[in-house]
Amino acid sequence: MKKFLCVLLLALVLFGVFSNYGSVSGANSGPDVQKSISKKIIRFHVLANSDSDIDQNLKLNVKDNVLSYIYPKLKNSKSIEESRDILKKNDSSIRNVALNTIRKAGFNYKVKTMLSNENFPIKSYGAIVLPEGNYEAYRIIIGDGNGHNWWCVMFPPLCFIDITKGDVSYKKTEDEMKKVLNKKEFEEVDNKKGILTPVEVNGQNINIKFKIVELLKKLIK
Repeated sequence: MKKFLCVLLLALVLFGVFSNYGSVSGANSGPDVQKSISKKIIRFHVLANSDSDIDQNLKLNVKDNVLSYIYPKLKNSKSIEESRDILKKNDSSIRNVALNTIRKAGFNYKVKTMLSNENFPIKSYGAIVLPEGNYEAYRIIIGDGNGHNWWCVMFPPLCFIDITKGDVSYKKTEDEMKKVLNKKEFEEVDNKKGILTPVEVNGQNINIKFKIVELLKKLIK
C-alpha cells in the first residue's frame, strides 16, 4: 500500500512539473548561464571511426594514450588560456600519439585533431551535467569519425579524475569546477545534491531537479 501511495505521489508531482514545464530549469531555459559556463571550460572528444566493437576499443586506446601524454603538461594549468596554448603547442604531438596507437593496432585510419567550437547535446560526466549548447573542444577524429565519441572536460582537468570512485571523485570534481565556475554556474552543472533528469517536452530538453524523487525512492525501498 505504501509503495502504491509513493508511486501515486510521484505521478502527481511529475504531472505538476510537466504542466508547468515552461518554468522548470532546463538545458534550454538558461542560455546565458550555458554561455558563461562554455567560456570557462574546454571539452575533450575522441570520435571513433565507427560503432563496431573493434573501432570503439581502438578509440578508448587512443584516448588513454593521449591523456597519458598530455596529463603532465595540463595538470598544473591555472587558466583556460594556458590550457588552450598547451593544446595548440602539442597538437602535432598528440596527433602522432593517436596515429602510433592506431598503427600498432594494425589499422591505417587517418587522424584529424582540432581545437574548435561545436554544438553539443546535454551530456553527463560523473557528477557533472553540461547543458546543451556551443562549447570549445579539443577533438580527435579517427578515420570517418562516424562512431560514438568518448568525452570529458579537459579544462578544468576532470579527464584525470577517476569518476568511478564515488564521493571521492565527486569532491575532486567539485573542487576543480568551483575553481572556474561561480555559484550559479556550478549549481547548473551539479548533479550530486539533487536529482537531475533530462527529459524531452515538446521538442525541448528539460532538466527536472528536485529531491522529492530521491525521498520517494527511499520510501519505496
